Amino acid sequence: MQHRFVSPRPFTLESGAVLERLEIVYHTYGTLNPSKSNVVWVCHALTANADAEAWWPGLIGSGAAINPEEYFIVCANIIGSCYGSSGPLSENPATGNPYYMDFPRLTIRDIVKAHILLRQHLDLSEIHLLMGGSMGGYQVLEWALLEPAVVRQLFLIATSAAESAWGIAIHEAQRMAIEADPTWKDASDQAGRNGLKAARAIGMLTYRNYDAMIKQQQEADPEKSDDFKAASYMRYQGEKLVNRFNAQAYWLLTKALDSHNIARGRNASLEETLQSVQQPTLVMGVSSDLLCPVAEQVKIASHLPHAQYIEIDSAYGHDGFLVEAPTIGNELKAWLYRV
Repeated sequence: MQHRFVSPRPFTLESGAVLERLEIVYHTYGTLNPSKSNVVWVCHALTANADAEAWWPGLIGSGAAINPEEYFIVCANIIGSCYGSSGPLSENPATGNPYYMDFPRLTIRDIVKAHILLRQHLDLSEIHLLMGGSMGGYQVLEWALLEPAVVRQLFLIATSAAESAWGIAIHEAQRMAIEADPTWKDASDQAGRNGLKAARAIGMLTYRNYDAMIKQQQEADPEKSDDFKAASYMRYQGEKLVNRFNAQAYWLLTKALDSHNIARGRNASLEETLQSVQQPTLVMGVSSDLLCPVAEQVKIASHLPHAQYIEIDSAYGHDGFLVEAPTIGNELKAWLYRV
């Protein structure tokens, strides 16, 4: 079920900018038990939304590892996005028009602090399991550090403790593609569409990998010289994204990804910061992941005091954290029964 939370007070970002009106769209599934101890909070990735059951089927839903018949599941759309939470397409109270490129810069910490306000609004004093993949995992680690007494257990997949130089370089290439579109700063929800298509194509090269592309898009006809399946696939993926997402939100959120470093502002090294995370944690890597290679997850698990690392084999690269949901669910369910 979809809900909307409107904060009763302004929200100050790390940059010092203030959102006079903070809105968060969120979904809930299942029923909260009398002790409020069955909360599972799902943090979503870059272009996903609050409907976790729709984008993580096989892991969340009836009969899955995270079953609404057992858990009270919450997933909130991140601020900066374009699915109803405060972002570039939201109304700027100062002008009465959408923010567009006037929406202030965000960090992962800002996103998490906004969701903490939602948690407080829902009167949830405990999160039994906080889980997320990719950018969702960034939020999970930040939240575990911000509210150690609230968050009980963590599940991380295809993620990292700090954005890598590799990730930042990819995001900058994507932003350059958006910025090459002369409409990208227009005061319009259609701004930067062609740039976003190109940015998505760049992203697809990191979400999948060589083997997956060869298997799915290689031509069987050796005489072909144009109109290749691989080329059509990239254009299709770009068109698919611009029909559901916004270029200015994408640009903004990749900047937020770049800000991710759990050691930032904590007067400790990354390793020391990880060592301070005391929650039992399942860390999972995807063998063929190019965007967040398994080395990132191994590093997390090696420094968390109470972590178990599992690596799943998948041909789908970074997208394996979505595609392999049934396998992931089986591992997560077994781990939950053990801890």
